[in-house]
Amino acid sequence: MTDLDHATCIGLLDAYLDQELAPAQRARVQAHLAGCPGCAQRFSELTRWVASVKTAAPRFPAPASLATLMHALHAPPAKRPRAAWFHWLAPLGSALALALALVLYLNVPGTAPGLVDEAVSSHVRSLMGQHLNDVVSSDRHTVKPWFTGKLDFSPPVTDFGAAGFPLLGGRLDYLQHQTAAALTYGHGQHLINVFILPTAATDTPRQSLQSRGYNLVTWRQGHMQFVAVSDVDHSELERLAQLLNQQP
Repeated sequence: MTDLDHATCIGLLDAYLDQELAPAQRARVQAHLAGCPGCAQRFSELTRWVASVKTAAPRFPAPASLATLMHALHAPPAKRPRAAWFHWLAPLGSALALALALVLYLNVPGTAPGLVDEAVSSHVRSLMGQHLNDVVSSDRHTVKPWFTGKLDFSPPVTDFGAAGFPLLGGRLDYLQHQTAAALTYGHGQHLINVFILPTAATDTPRQSLQSRGYNLVTWRQGHMQFVAVSDVDHSELERLAQLLNQQP
């Protein structure tokens, strides 16, 4: 059984906590946690965070109208003759819903399935513990060489302090089953994670999204996928993404 490296284990902690890993993969994570105090601490913090959300999250009663609707759905159908075309409505509706979902999916370029959710989860994890950066520096000549030999691509690293987005450092992360670069920027009291991973897909323009209360901007450029995530105002995140997008 091959040991996991630190970055791979961190990337699998969400699935490990939710018991979504195959038995062999789960055993590898468990073995790594037993021998890695850093990952064990991250997992402990994640477990406490999930428990606190379950305990403190507000719960709202279902409206009375929902009970009425559920009763109507489970009530026996009225015994009356149905036109022949009625029997085609259900499959036709399903086909239209599937076609609409396909159209919406094909019109969301630049974002691989699950990437947005993974990026938000990684952003939240980075704010929970003491592992925001592996290398702490605002000097691109310090941060960029740090990634050499740790990634099979060279992420662009630039400090935008003059524009209000100082570079804070970088770290290794794990997205879409591969090791990725994560650059961190500051903006006032806000922290911004910019995830960069290689892709063979063609370039796409910037796209603004929201997920789980966070703003995101994604795009592809030069065979690299970029995802910027933060709770900073959308217009400010878009401004940083534009600065990054202009880099050669």
